[in-house]
Amino acid sequence: MQLNEFTTVAVRKGPPRAQDAIAPIPATANAYDMTTEDEIGDTLTLLAESGEAISMYGTGSRDVVLGRILSVDPELPHFVMELNEGATLPPGKVTFVAWLRSAKLQFRLEKSEWKSVSGKPTLIPMVFPETCAVLNRRTTERLETPLGANYLASFVVNGIPYEIPVYDYSLGGIGLRCSKYLSKGLIRGRKLVDVRLDFGPETVISAELEIRSTRSCRSFLLGEQIHLGCKFVNLQPEAESKIKALMDQVASAALARAACNLR
Repeated sequence: MQLNEFTTVAVRKGPPRAQDAIAPIPATANAYDMTTEDEIGDTLTLLAESGEAISMYGTGSRDVVLGRILSVDPELPHFVMELNEGATLPPGKVTFVAWLRSAKLQFRLEKSEWKSVSGKPTLIPMVFPETCAVLNRRTTERLETPLGANYLASFVVNGIPYEIPVYDYSLGGIGLRCSKYLSKGLIRGRKLVDVRLDFGPETVISAELEIRSTRSCRSFLLGEQIHLGCKFVNLQPEAESKIKALMDQVASAALARAACNLR
C-alpha cells in the first residue's frame, strides 16, 4: 500500500466534538514510552477501529484540532488521519493526544507541510511516531462486565431513583453507562450514597461513590450513551473482598476459555 492510499475501517463513533477535546499529558506526569513499531501500530489500529477522538496541538498553541485515525497500513508504519470537516493542521511539530481504554496516549510528529490525499483535504497520510507516551489513568485493574451479566447500580439523588447498568468495575471504582436523558443530574463531583451494587444473587454490595468523570460514547444498538466513571469512597473491607473474589472468578473463567481454545 502506498502512503497516499487509504482504507476505510468500521468506525463506532461520529466526528469528534468540542467536548471531546483532550488536554496534553503534563510534563510532570509519570508516563512511560512505548517504543516498538508493533506496539505503536496495534495501538493506532485500536484507535482507528474505535473512532476515538484525537486532539492535535501545534507548538505553543492551546487551539485544538480534532480528528480521528481513519486507517492503519497492515504492513508499513503508515496511517491516515481524518480531520474534522474544515479543520487544518498547522505546519511544524504537532502533538497528538487520545484516550484508549484506561490510558492517555500522546505522540509528536513534525512536517513543514501536512499534505492531504488528492481530492480529500481532510485525509492526511502520516508515518508512525518513534515513541508514544502512555499515562495510565487507573491504579487498579478494571474489568468489563461479562457478556450476558446484568450488573446494576441502584441509588437515589434528590429524590429521584436511578437504576443504571454497570459497564466495568475494579477495586477502585466502577463505570456506569446510560442514556444522556437518564444521566441528568449525575455530574462530575457528585457523591452517591447508599448505592446498591448488584453483581448477581450472591454478590450484593452497599457502597458510596463519587462521580469522577463523564464522557459521551456511541453504541450501534443504543445510540449516544454517557459513561460515568465513579470512585469508591471508604469502601468497606468486606465489600472489597467480594469485588476481588468476583474479579478472580472472571479471570479464572477467561483462563479456562483460553485453555479450551488452545486444545
